[in-house]
Amino acid sequence: MGSWKEHLDVALANNGETWGDVESHTLSDEELYEDFDDGYGLVEGVPFTLWTREHVYFPAKHDGAEWVASVPRNPNGQPTGHVGGG
Repeated sequence: MGSWKEHLDVALANNGETWGDVESHTLSDEELYEDFDDGYGLVEGVPFTLWTREHVYFPAKHDGAEWVASVPRNPNGQPTGHVGGG
C-alpha cells in the first residue's frame, strides 16, 4: 500500500527536489493522499502529471506494480530508458 504523496516524496528527493519545487500538478488532495495497492496486480493509482522547474513526474507501471518516474523538463541530451511495461 502507498499513496502518490509517498511515492512522490521519494521521487522528488531522488532528484534533489522538494514539494517547494513543485510548480503544478493534476492531483486533487484526495487523489494525492489516497492509499492504493501499488503492488503487482491491477493498476489502482490515478493518472497524474506533476511539474517542477527541473522535472516532469508521472506514474509508471509493470504488471500492475506502480511507482513514479520522471524525465528532465528541459532538453539535456540524455536519453530516457524504457519506463514500465506489462
